[in-house]
Amino acid sequence: MKHHKKLKNEELNRVSIEGFKKQNKIPVTIVLDNVRSLNNIGSVFRTSDALGVERILLCGITANPPHPEIYKTALGAENSVSWQYFHQTIEAINELHNEGYRVIAVEQTLGCIDLRDFNPNIDTKFAFVFGNEMKGVDQQVINICDDVIEIPQFGTKHSFNISVTVGIVLWDYFTKYYQSKKEG
Repeated sequence: MKHHKKLKNEELNRVSIEGFKKQNKIPVTIVLDNVRSLNNIGSVFRTSDALGVERILLCGITANPPHPEIYKTALGAENSVSWQYFHQTIEAINELHNEGYRVIAVEQTLGCIDLRDFNPNIDTKFAFVFGNEMKGVDQQVINICDDVIEIPQFGTKHSFNISVTVGIVLWDYFTKYYQSKKEG
């Protein structure tokens, strides 16, 4: 039987906040469209830190750091991951388009792409838009996105918690991105 020893925090070789800010990131921006839960916002920061996301755009009613409820789940990642606030999500999407990003809403729509069929070009910068816990991504925002991706689901609820959705989409992108870099 193989023996696995759990690593202590000091054995994890974690990068400092300054080191994180200097390191290469995956070419991804996360857009939060009117996300109301501070715990969800904190979880998105923590996942974005873990996978080396460029930045998070917080839009509408989405709260900004510093906030104790965001910190509860972000555990300091709100200090490492760059973020910016926009009053309107449409402003953020327009800016991303001007910066050359391919903007993709994560939502259930007619004609959306199954996440399993999404094959990102590693030379393209992507922004993924995640919506409000109850209403999802606003239709006006969907209308100006380049594409829509859906995570296939087989239960009765047909929705994941937003922080879980962000984790699934980012991990999928992360693995496809690095696999393409290995092959290229």
